[in-house]
Amino acid sequence: MPRNSHALAVLGPTLYAKLPQTRVLVVGAGGIGCELLKNIVLTGFGDITLLDLDTIDLSNLNRQFLFRKKDVKQSKALVAARTASAFNPSCKITPIHGNIKEEQYDVPWFKSFDIVLNALDNLDARRHVNKMCMAADVPLIESGTAGYLGQVQPLIKDKTECFDCMPKTPPKSFPVCTIRSTPSTPIHCIVWAKSYLLQQLFGEQEDESELDKAATAGENATEIANLRKEAQAFKMVREAILSSDEEGMKQLVFDKVFKDDINRLLSMKDMWRARKPPTPLDREQILAGTFILPSRTQPNGTSGGSERRNGNSHKNGPSNSNVDSSSSSNPKLKDQQELSLTDMVLLFDDSLCRLSDRLKSGKETEISFDKDDIDTLDFVTATANLRAVCYGIDRKTKWEVKEMAGNIIPAIATTNAVIAGLIVLQALHVLRVKGPSNSWTGQPQIRFCCLQAGKPSAPLGTFGISPPNPTCGICRDVYVSVQCDPGRVTLGELVTAVLDAEKDQDDTESSRREVSVYEGTRMLSDPDWDDNFERSLESLGCGRGKFVTMVDDDGDYENVVLCLSPLPENAPLQSPAFVLPSSFPGPKPKHKVPKASSPDITMTTRKRSVHPEDDEPPAKRTKMENGEAKPNGVQTTSESTFREEDGVIVIDFDSDDDIEIL
Repeated sequence: MPRNSHALAVLGPTLYAKLPQTRVLVVGAGGIGCELLKNIVLTGFGDITLLDLDTIDLSNLNRQFLFRKKDVKQSKALVAARTASAFNPSCKITPIHGNIKEEQYDVPWFKSFDIVLNALDNLDARRHVNKMCMAADVPLIESGTAGYLGQVQPLIKDKTECFDCMPKTPPKSFPVCTIRSTPSTPIHCIVWAKSYLLQQLFGEQEDESELDKAATAGENATEIANLRKEAQAFKMVREAILSSDEEGMKQLVFDKVFKDDINRLLSMKDMWRARKPPTPLDREQILAGTFILPSRTQPNGTSGGSERRNGNSHKNGPSNSNVDSSSSSNPKLKDQQELSLTDMVLLFDDSLCRLSDRLKSGKETEISFDKDDIDTLDFVTATANLRAVCYGIDRKTKWEVKEMAGNIIPAIATTNAVIAGLIVLQALHVLRVKGPSNSWTGQPQIRFCCLQAGKPSAPLGTFGISPPNPTCGICRDVYVSVQCDPGRVTLGELVTAVLDAEKDQDDTESSRREVSVYEGTRMLSDPDWDDNFERSLESLGCGRGKFVTMVDDDGDYENVVLCLSPLPENAPLQSPAFVLPSSFPGPKPKHKVPKASSPDITMTTRKRSVHPEDDEPPAKRTKMENGEAKPNGVQTTSESTFREEDGVIVIDFDSDDDIEIL
């Protein structure tokens, strides 16, 4: 029996004949991506491009079955393609180890595919792929999982809502002073250890502009001044880390972080009028077993009991057993035990020396946190728990710290398998009625599918697809592909040509409309400021893969987004500097939200909430002296903001520090 006989019988000869010629882009080769790649290869798809930025970690092997232990630290895309090729030798799989947001993956590149299947693990990349697919008019099947939950959502321009049509829950933020001076929860301590202390000691020097922004935001001026002094003191500590005196280094760093800094905070009496003051720690007394931690008032108003020696009434010294001695009937792995205060200090000393040795070797100039890096994980576990002791906060085991600091949402292989199967089914529904050049021979029988909680008898739910949100700032924009040489064309030439092309499409217009021009959220010009019109696109940082957005100054028309791509390789040197489409799409009238006729009636809309990461610039912005502008009413997230999204804490120091949903 031929290997394709079952697929041919189920899909029918017409649809099955399409699969070998269908060009599929799979973005992501993680938990969902491995299952998805296996499915589409065995279904009969013949031309697959697999893109992933990540490399294989040891923790991936329990569910990402295309990888083996020998593949650790290798590219996920390359290894997954090599392994899956054996399932169907006639299938062509092109692996790419890269970032989907790189400039070479522009709109024409997306247009070369018939369908895009998302298996991503972070919000920013999802939104980027969504915008690229809307601009390229390519169907996208979006997906995601979290524990036992998951969903699959087909997204088709002008037929369904896009990923950005509905507002996303805004993240919770923590002011920098809360994290660095007045923590109250375990996650505050873990965030401080991972993204502040580790960076101060082993990463890049702190940019003091962060404190400038915190001061501008109205945070405590006295505390900001003290934080500046603290940053200067850390410079001396960093020098000690590279010294040969290990014992002196351990004492100096411990005293600086858990004694001197705490005493400095205690000197600010006003800070502790309404909250319990922290307790400074003494390393020598802890190691000698003579340190006594004062009792603290519990949240219910009762006393915490008698004074505790070394912060743990039943553990005064280090606990080296692999089984928790507090309960012989409930054994725990070593990483799941609560550390005693002495254990914390010993772990701090050991991890500090290991990290110091890595810097001294010269092989690394800076060290950042990685959940699979045992040295940084031990350091964050020890320092976060020591800080929790200072402030009377619940401690966390090493296992719990790894989950919280690593931004891990538990992944279940079965959930990934179910969702991957649903992705393929929805893709087949789309391809059944999709003709050449994105023509449609009928309405695709697509559904929003999800694995839902609370319904054991019917865990799989399906819902009808919603139409596009008429006020969405992504799928309602008009996208125009422009081939150009950024070094030869000026901003003014491009904008003028586009406005003239619009005017030619509408004979009723007697003059060009007035527009403001943006690249992302960066203002390039407006009707009253055209200083950049004589500058080339290249000098303005607008090259391949960039979006130049033209916003109607009166707000009567939808945005026109110019998708920049290079001129053809064989274009002669004397060719025009840019080429507009032969059939130029005119601007669409903007959807007007009806106003309430009475104060007692509240009109509700599905309009997206404005978010600092949104790519759509509003029609009016406050112009800055340097030519850039910030949206009115939008609070931009600074590097000092600590964010909590989907129950997981992430830090905005680095835009690449993303949530991992496996």
